[in-house]
Amino acid sequence: MEIKKNDNVNLEKRKGIFLQLGLVIVLSVCLIAFEWTTGTRKDNVFDAGVDEAIEEDMIPITEMDEMQPETPPEVPKVTEIFEIVDDNVAIENEILFEDDEADFDDEIQMYDFEVTEEEEEEEEEIFVVVEDMPTFRGGDVNKFREWVQQRIKYPQIAAENGIQGKVFIMFVVEPDGSVSNVTILRGVDPALDNEAKRVVENSPKWSPGKQRGAPVRVRFSITVNFQLQ
Repeated sequence: MEIKKNDNVNLEKRKGIFLQLGLVIVLSVCLIAFEWTTGTRKDNVFDAGVDEAIEEDMIPITEMDEMQPETPPEVPKVTEIFEIVDDNVAIENEILFEDDEADFDDEIQMYDFEVTEEEEEEEEEIFVVVEDMPTFRGGDVNKFREWVQQRIKYPQIAAENGIQGKVFIMFVVEPDGSVSNVTILRGVDPALDNEAKRVVENSPKWSPGKQRGAPVRVRFSITVNFQLQ
């Protein structure tokens, strides 16, 4: 009995197909590998040339130093110094500041300042003639002139130079009887004038003159005679 192979199992018939299929696969692999390497090299060459061209065309850039703005000089701050004053210390000059937010309905306290005028003391009137004239030791003005004449000391310098004459002198008898306001009306020589004034100023008190029963000031004038003997 002859043994026959099953056509489905016989591989010899399919050997050519497998061979062709293997060649196609091998060629495809080789083609893909070749295309891959070639593309990579071209890309590398192109990239190198571009890089060199870019490097040649690049212009060096010089960096400019940035100009820093000038800072203005610092202005020293002026600080006001306030001195703390106790409430009990009086301040001569007080400065009042207006407050914009002040309530104008508030009462404003007013201060009244009393201005006192110094009353000038009225000088008492000096009389020449009064109801009751002053008296000196029971006599009138002639009694006083005799008293003055008795107490005059002739100045030596005036006597040596032969100076003589009459000195007219005025004075006031005060309400208390004292003598004041002794004045030389007409003199002869400073030495004689001063001697006459000295004696009158040292006069004892008079009995004061009266007008309507009240003591008043009364003016007198006398002459003092300086005569060499």
